[in-house]
Amino acid sequence: MEIVEASNQYQAAIVARDLFGDSVEVADVSPAVGRPSASIGGATTASKATKKVAKKRRPLSPEARAKLAQNLVKARAARAAKAKAAKRSTKSAPAAKKATKRVAKKR
Repeated sequence: MEIVEASNQYQAAIVARDLFGDSVEVADVSPAVGRPSASIGGATTASKATKKVAKKRRPLSPEARAKLAQNLVKARAARAAKAKAAKRSTKSAPAAKKATKRVAKKR
């Protein structure tokens, strides 16, 4: 196992190929233990500097807000009904199986 220093994993693979020939097989690429990666350190400071401010949304009219709220109520009710039906079907399925087993035993 050889350790190669490079700024990213692709460059590390290229450096390994240059050092050991075309027949080299790169099995795993990971940052060296105990040393912070140069690319990670630079990325965090750059993202802080280029953070965009979120745009303000246009306010909803009371009619549109009411329509969305009503849609939410319907969706929640439908989801609850679906869950209730699923519970009911799982409870009734084993009972039906038991009834068929009893009939089979009487024969």
